[in-house]
Amino acid sequence: MLQQAIDLREECDDLYDFVTTLDDDDWSRETPFKDWTVWDVVAHLHLFDWVALQSLTSEENFNTVVDEIVQAVVEGTDLATFARRRFMPKQPADLLEIWRDCFVELTDGLGNSDPDRRLRWFGPDMGVRMFTTARQMETWAHGQDIYDLVQAERDHFDRIKNIAVMGVKTFGWTFLNRGLEVPTETPYVLLTSPSGETWDWNEPSEGNRVEGTAVDFCRVVTQNRNVADTGLIVVGEAATKWMSIAQCFAGGPVDPPAPGERAWERR
Repeated sequence: MLQQAIDLREECDDLYDFVTTLDDDDWSRETPFKDWTVWDVVAHLHLFDWVALQSLTSEENFNTVVDEIVQAVVEGTDLATFARRRFMPKQPADLLEIWRDCFVELTDGLGNSDPDRRLRWFGPDMGVRMFTTARQMETWAHGQDIYDLVQAERDHFDRIKNIAVMGVKTFGWTFLNRGLEVPTETPYVLLTSPSGETWDWNEPSEGNRVEGTAVDFCRVVTQNRNVADTGLIVVGEAATKWMSIAQCFAGGPVDPPAPGERAWERR
């Protein structure tokens, strides 16, 4: 089975298990992300896992739902409202179960797919590995919104390396997405994994580097945290600019949270 699919399943399972521990009242509380409630976050994850499943299994269904989503957005409907219209008035327990059934089917399908297959998405097609990692990234990032809401410490695992790789690979795209010139020198990235391993990318450089924990790096590239609220060491003009606007997810340019806006952990 494709390793990225195993990682995605574990990511989904861990978040599912955590969300089942929440009180009923927590589901209507607003997370730090766009004031989405926990219900909104789970509905969003389920919606796009379901869309991903259509990409994997039915091009006709995929085209239909994508056209529906794009048309709604063009008409001014945000994604949270779209998901509410689709899944309300499902109760939290029911929403959790349909999400779980969907991500189990999705990860089974991705895990048994030809790794060279390309799957359609809202932007360019993606290979199965990157497509699967993109779903893991979204699950991990939105899951953090829920952990932040209830200020719960989160266990992290080395499967986060998939997200770190996305962060590194989207260095140039982060600038192009904003119409900015891509720096000629790519920063050296040196990270410590949750298990204590060392991961690094690009040519070593004392004057142009990002160094710290993989968790902090992934929080920055997914815009869960402002870099000022992490322990990352950022040296050099290119690295500093990158970390101030890093964005590993698709779509138009989005600004990260302001310093202190999303952080609650004691350092």
